[in-house]
Amino acid sequence: MSGLIANFPHDGVVTVNRVILKPDYTVDDLQERVAILCENVKTYHSETGFVGGFVCLNKGNVSNEGSSIGQAVDSELKGKEALIVTFWDTFEQHEASHRSETFQPLFQQVLDLCENGNEEIAYEMLWSGKAYSDEEAKAAKEAKEKYNAA
Repeated sequence: MSGLIANFPHDGVVTVNRVILKPDYTVDDLQERVAILCENVKTYHSETGFVGGFVCLNKGNVSNEGSSIGQAVDSELKGKEALIVTFWDTFEQHEASHRSETFQPLFQQVLDLCENGNEEIAYEMLWSGKAYSDEEAKAAKEAKEKYNAA
């Protein structure tokens, strides 16, 4: 199943930036600077490999059901850590976007907020998917019950 990010190629590239805000900055500062940067990428790179992206903020919850490294209840980086995730046709196109004259000054403004500097990791997409509709979920459960019993 695919289609989580519309028009994302099966062999596309996902990049992840991890931002930890310096104490002098707020989430509003981050949102404003990242919004300006993202608008620039959409404007100048939608035709040259940019497919989409999202930014998410550490909510502070730690899943005790999904974690295997202890039973923490809170993340110390709540409201201070964000991930900037982008989707590209190729890594080369991503790299070219960073060399853009319009991109660099805006990127630097985001980096100025970062306590941790920046390391952007590129990943190859292995799987993506949306949840089943109610009808698809019902059919999937019925198929599992039918064929797992055999």
